[in-house]
Amino acid sequence: MRSPLIFDCHLDLSLNGLEFNRDLRLPVHELRRREEGMTGKGIGCGTTAFPEMRQGRVGICVATQLAGCMKGARPIANWMSPHQAWAQTQGQLSWYKAMEEEGVMRQILTLHDLNAAIDLWNSDEPDEDKPICYILSLEGADSIRTVGHLERAWEQGLRAMGPAHYGICRYALGHDMVGPLSAAGKELVTEMDRLGMILDVTHLSDGCFWDALKIFNGPVWASHSNCRALVPDPRQFDDDQLKAIIERGGVIGAALDAWMMIPGWIRGKTLPQDVGLKLEVICDHIDHVCQLAGNALHSGIGTDLDGGYGTEQTPADLDTIADLARIPAMLEKRGYKEDDINNIMSGNYLRFLRESWAKMGL
Repeated sequence: MRSPLIFDCHLDLSLNGLEFNRDLRLPVHELRRREEGMTGKGIGCGTTAFPEMRQGRVGICVATQLAGCMKGARPIANWMSPHQAWAQTQGQLSWYKAMEEEGVMRQILTLHDLNAAIDLWNSDEPDEDKPICYILSLEGADSIRTVGHLERAWEQGLRAMGPAHYGICRYALGHDMVGPLSAAGKELVTEMDRLGMILDVTHLSDGCFWDALKIFNGPVWASHSNCRALVPDPRQFDDDQLKAIIERGGVIGAALDAWMMIPGWIRGKTLPQDVGLKLEVICDHIDHVCQLAGNALHSGIGTDLDGGYGTEQTPADLDTIADLARIPAMLEKRGYKEDDINNIMSGNYLRFLRESWAKMGL
């Protein structure tokens, strides 16, 4: 029986392509071989490339641009000024366009494009010949030089954005901070609403989360967020936040970053094999969202695989992103029906987009 189509709502593909210098057209194990002897977090143990995405039928995804200006410059994904960050996202956009020209990716800009992508991945053509279809998102708004630049980003194909990443960001506070949405942040969110952009509430501080929902009337999702009831950390959403997203018709993407899956994980020290972390644990987070909703219509997949880490920070029994194809059997074992499983693996995010974009006439 054919595996379900998988929609992954958060992959940092351009980060891997440019800052980690990975040719994602190559298989994961070849990328690991090429990084032998190199050092750095996630080096030599990446999980995501186009062949494995096709193997697991991860045919549609939300792919990010990522370039922050958070306090304290870092060597990866963080820049000294908005001008540098904007230039970096433009380079990332160029990488996506190069992948499109190569025929290995295809951008989704409209409802027509989305339906074409679904038809393509449901067709009888060999999956290994199909392009990865992607929706462009921006993780953290620091690279938006002024609120006026947001319309330019929209015209370039940006369809979703999270105002914050980590720490003190230019427009909003990250999850690891405490405080409300700034005046500039409110202006940004209002402009997102005007353009019809999807608000990704992932990474927002609790105060910014609630402030953003008060002023934003458009579509809301959480691309890669887990449950604070299971992992008591501000990076996750508490039940009231999850219910608020559900009430807005949103979808919450379950993330596979290990420290978000189980409590007590110490990044840089804990190893998945030491604590017995298995892929099936993500079903606990999926099930928690479903129980809060009273149905399986608001839980999805947003792995964040290769978001600056590798197998040292993923479930011990996950080798590559192709292993996502094992999740349906895990959900079936827990009593989920076929329709519910298909919705979790892709249908919920696809329905969200179809309904949202139809309302906007996109």
